[in-house]
Amino acid sequence: MHNITSQVANVVTKSRIKAGTVHIFNVGSTACVGTIEYEEGLEADLPALFDRLIPPSREYGHEEAWHDGNGHSHLQATLMGPSLTVPVTDGKLPLGTWQQIFHLECDIKPHRREIIVTVQGE
Repeated sequence: MHNITSQVANVVTKSRIKAGTVHIFNVGSTACVGTIEYEEGLEADLPALFDRLIPPSREYGHEEAWHDGNGHSHLQATLMGPSLTVPVTDGKLPLGTWQQIFHLECDIKPHRREIIVTVQGE
């Protein structure tokens, strides 16, 4: 799990957009993005919750087709979603005091991910 708030904020600043939206999209089917209070406890709690809801090492249709051990990874990432849209107000992200943007890798092996950030507005 990675806090990507500052990287997204930098893209918004460089865009010079004052009012609009920023869209954050993870390329790939086994990772997701969202917002959370990014702190040590929740950084551990969210992946643990996903493992309880959609546990690894179960029989999934994906496993029958590919035998790659990550059927649960696809389902976990789908549950959260690959993208997030946040408003831009006065050229900034109007996030709550304890709200940060995160990227979570759900796969069983590490990946080098591409995250596309698009800013629209005026």
